[in-house]
Amino acid sequence: MARKIAFVNYKGGVGKTSLIVNLAACLAKAGQRVLLFDFDTQSNASIWLLRLERWNKINNTDVGAVFSIFSPGTVRIKDIIIKDVVEGKNGEKLLPGLDLVPTTFNLVDLESEYEGDARKPPYLLFNEQLREVEDNYDFILFDCPPNILRASQCGIFSASEIYVPSNPDALSLIGFTLLVEKLQKFQQLSASFRLALMGPPAAVQGIIFNSIKTGVDIEVPKMRMQLRMNQYKAQRRVASTAKLFETQVRDATIVRRAVALGLPVVLVGQETDETDNVLNDYRRLAREIVKHGELL
Repeated sequence: MARKIAFVNYKGGVGKTSLIVNLAACLAKAGQRVLLFDFDTQSNASIWLLRLERWNKINNTDVGAVFSIFSPGTVRIKDIIIKDVVEGKNGEKLLPGLDLVPTTFNLVDLESEYEGDARKPPYLLFNEQLREVEDNYDFILFDCPPNILRASQCGIFSASEIYVPSNPDALSLIGFTLLVEKLQKFQQLSASFRLALMGPPAAVQGIIFNSIKTGVDIEVPKMRMQLRMNQYKAQRRVASTAKLFETQVRDATIVRRAVALGLPVVLVGQETDETDNVLNDYRRLAREIVKHGELL
């Protein structure tokens, strides 16, 4: 059974997309079958992995993006999965095992112009279609925007785990606090739609410090985040197994270069010390997430 994981924080700008893209790539490189859903209307993960030319074809035609599954009688998730999404300039498959369901800017219409059946909210429709493909994967990852509106709800409702990418600052702590409050309300709202086979609603399983700049002391932010996590664990508002992850991902210019190349860091050929450092961070994070699953 696939582990279904949503990545979300109410604070934007925490490097969530770089974290999830490179985590997905490391899992695939290690032999896992990974499906990444891009639910962020900025489309950063989709543009990164498809490169602009391939993404533009989807954006200009509205064919093949995740929003299309919410129009009755059109396509289903299984029809729009881009297999082995990372390609070289000649179309060669560079990272077998990493698949993508892309998004485009029109996903914002899900928030304002959705006219589906009121008895079947978008997250329920999405979940029904996801069950048609989930057995094909070891990991299904949801890149969610910094809110719990309709697009995020699709990932959160279907997820079995939630991880919170954060920066070592006060705003990330506020974002985590807001997330837990909004998450609890959504879980209550959607409880009547859950099926027994889905298991309990997803809870926060961990906080991952990301994009840490050289020389920044993160001990005080870590302590504050741990205190908040302990409070929520005592209140049973996060998972009993929730933790601050030991792996901390450093900031690195090679990540921005990887975006420009349309490749995850694991496939960027230039082996500098910086590349090795941040790549090892992503690899350690992938191993820690796999290991954390053994506790669930």
